[in-house]
Amino acid sequence: MQPEFWNDKRPTGVPSHVDLDAYHSVVEVFERSCKKFADRPAFTNLGRTLTYAELERYSAAFAAYLQQHTDLKPGDRIAVQMPNVLQYPIAVFGALRAGLIVVNTNPLYTAREMRHQFKDSGARALVYLNMFGKRVQEVLPDTGIEYLIEAKMGDLLPIAKGWLVNTVVDKVKKLVPAYHLPQAVPFKSALHQGRGQGLKPVPLGLDNVAVLQYTGGTTGLAKGAMLTHGNLVANMQQVNACFSQLGNDGVKIIKEGQEVMIAPLPLYHIYAFTANCMCMMVTGNHNVLITNPRDIGGFIKELKKWRFSALLGLNTLFVALMDHPEFKTLDFSHLKVTNSGGTALVKATAERWEQLTGCRIVEGYGLTETSPVACTNPYGDKARLGTVGIPVPGTALKVIDDAGNEMPQGERGELCVKGPQVMKGYWQRPDATAETLDAEGWLKTGDIAVIDADGFVQIVDRKKDMIIVSGFNVYPNEIEDVVMAHPKVANCAVIGIPDDRSGEAVKLFVVPRAEGVSLEELKAYCKENFTGYKVPKHIVLRESLPMTPVGKILRRELRDTA
Repeated sequence: MQPEFWNDKRPTGVPSHVDLDAYHSVVEVFERSCKKFADRPAFTNLGRTLTYAELERYSAAFAAYLQQHTDLKPGDRIAVQMPNVLQYPIAVFGALRAGLIVVNTNPLYTAREMRHQFKDSGARALVYLNMFGKRVQEVLPDTGIEYLIEAKMGDLLPIAKGWLVNTVVDKVKKLVPAYHLPQAVPFKSALHQGRGQGLKPVPLGLDNVAVLQYTGGTTGLAKGAMLTHGNLVANMQQVNACFSQLGNDGVKIIKEGQEVMIAPLPLYHIYAFTANCMCMMVTGNHNVLITNPRDIGGFIKELKKWRFSALLGLNTLFVALMDHPEFKTLDFSHLKVTNSGGTALVKATAERWEQLTGCRIVEGYGLTETSPVACTNPYGDKARLGTVGIPVPGTALKVIDDAGNEMPQGERGELCVKGPQVMKGYWQRPDATAETLDAEGWLKTGDIAVIDADGFVQIVDRKKDMIIVSGFNVYPNEIEDVVMAHPKVANCAVIGIPDDRSGEAVKLFVVPRAEGVSLEELKAYCKENFTGYKVPKHIVLRESLPMTPVGKILRRELRDTA
């Protein structure tokens, strides 16, 4: 269905179109916003707040350092591997201003996962937090990375406080395993060397790739989705258009420069990257970065300091917050927006949240390949629980059968998305691009959906076997490929099973070789090879696995018995 189908279905205040020519690049959005909102707070972390003007200055210094002190050229890839700390937006916007392509990397990746991403992207530089130095040292010889920039937790704090924080992280909490990377340039030195050097503007267009965002592949290895400046700018404007919905009082829900947005989801994940780094930019709002959202007590302590109006999260996080006894003592009188994405929202969670906070959770839908937002629910009482809402302005959706024919409204089929936020393709993978994107620009999502008469979309099933653990994609093939490399494993299969905390959990079935294998051995092996969310929560030893006559494992049968 064409975008026009939804025009009369949008809530009051939300435009049907966005002006795709308003900006030429992410950098232009950033620089305009920093001028317009110069004195307003942009990001806060560890008690330090950067205004938009300071963020502009720091990122210009970082960009100038990259231009003057390295031989990185526009279009080269720079990997950024950090949790939610102030150095993250400085490094990302600095790199983009220097014309580089940012490769967002999960800091909790294992050596195997890091190696693949650094090699596949051809990254020449890496910005990382010293807590991950040991792993960087381990993988470095196998990559093409020439430049290392090393951040420490206390970099941007006043000298004494910064020293104290770094000492506590290293010596007291023992969070920095020993490593040796003498060639690494400290983040503070890079800023110092770049300051006053003068940033040379780089001509950028909407078609230039801005970010390589890796997404697990159904074939096992992660692929880099090429997200252009045009993709990100479009999605930012689309989400912003949805924020212009008028409340029942006739006033815009999200007001420019007045909102305090809590950011617990990792900025290296496309969902938070677009919402917290990009959308808040154009509206001049304030992002409070939560470095370790797993520390629920510490997270709630931080929430107590703010009259927060927006929170981005997912099912697991909402449940963990509500289960903490201190949560109900918070002041929710300013909370207007709670957005859920990344994984299906459980009805009971949504109902309990609204009861406790007075704010309705709004669920949306997207993919790494759509920068990421494709659909979102209207805010307030117009939201429909159990649906992912309607497409954002300028986006067309259709549902197709296995032969590629468009299905009538109300029928289920594979959801396809078309719009200015759809990626350029997969990095150096024309074959995978052709499988996902057709000549007309329709992206096959692999999700089975139904579009109802009011235009609301319901995701009813997944065509692929992907598992979503706390908003992160886990691909069975990747787990199986690695487990099969264990010398005592004859065969294995992976499925996702429902989990109260994380939405889904990974369950691994193993057929051992003659000499046998213990659950302890398998657990240790998985821990060593996978980042936390991919590690199977349940492991079962079996004598055989259900198969088709040609030897294909029947995951569906395993799911039915599980």
